[in-house]
Amino acid sequence: MTDAPDRPAPYREPQQARSAATLARVLQAAEEIAASAGLDEMTIAGVAERARVSVGTIYRRFEDKEQLINALTERMLDRREEYVAEQLSKAEPSLSGIMDAYAHALLQSFADSSNLFPELLRMRGAKPSDRGARTITEIHRLLLEAAAPYADEIRRSDPQGALDTAARAVLGACFHNSVRPDPASGEAAQRRYADELSDMAIAYLLTPDRRGPART
Repeated sequence: MTDAPDRPAPYREPQQARSAATLARVLQAAEEIAASAGLDEMTIAGVAERARVSVGTIYRRFEDKEQLINALTERMLDRREEYVAEQLSKAEPSLSGIMDAYAHALLQSFADSSNLFPELLRMRGAKPSDRGARTITEIHRLLLEAAAPYADEIRRSDPQGALDTAARAVLGACFHNSVRPDPASGEAAQRRYADELSDMAIAYLLTPDRRGPART
């Protein structure tokens, strides 16, 4: 990936293991506060207290709260990319297995911080929506790569376009579930919803076009 001109200025990366552990504790504290109280209520002082570090320790790493939010966004989105990649790598080796792993991984990923994740992507100034777009692009690439060996199973006239449509539909449904007032919550409900999304995607991919020739 290339650095865009409007990408947020990076925070100071730790060079030692001890500093990295402190940074991880700070970001975990920031995520917990933001998830429970919202980003507006998250303060440097509050994060420092929860992480059991001094305010000065945080300011040595971050210039301001906005840069801390940028780092939190990066952390959450990196985790989502890694999680989806891991789940796809463990999927049953078939088109159905890949789509099932994709739907379950995305739904779980969004559900982990259902209140915080959309808020991070909507934040002004730091342009986290650009970072979110990069993650969506990467997740999309991971699916296409994982599904490529099973493209012959797709019966649409444009297999690549159909897979792209299915991937976007599942992603959109998972994101929508994270922002709706009555999301599928609880392990059983989330599993059922992910199963339904996967079934929908597979049914589409295995159904010949109504307006074009089917693949044989």
